[in-house]
Amino acid sequence: MNPIDKLETFDNKYPSRDYTITIVNPEFTSVCPKTGLPDFGTITINYIPKKKCVELKSLKYYFLEYRNMGIFYETVTNKILDDLAAVLHPKWIEVTGQFTARGGITTTVKAVHAEKGKKRHD
Repeated sequence: MNPIDKLETFDNKYPSRDYTITIVNPEFTSVCPKTGLPDFGTITINYIPKKKCVELKSLKYYFLEYRNMGIFYETVTNKILDDLAAVLHPKWIEVTGQFTARGGITTTVKAVHAEKGKKRHD
């Protein structure tokens, strides 16, 4: 199954107001495609909704689809961004993957998507 099929949404009751939703998953897991060893990290999603918001239980099941998937940090962060942008059509969204140390090196990947004309939200 494609992970995006797990995502569900609900109507944003305040579409004319810019407000930020922050979601943190401190227990994200996937698999290194080179070694087959597990990768652990924290995925943080910040977004300004437009008409839709992501339903959290579905997001939890979406994340579980990656548990046994061999995927690079850069790819998974950008795929999560692409999938959420595709179902939410937000005004602005940023996904950050902070992955735990492997061989003494930590990696943080940040990817952003914005409506045309919408600047980066800080």
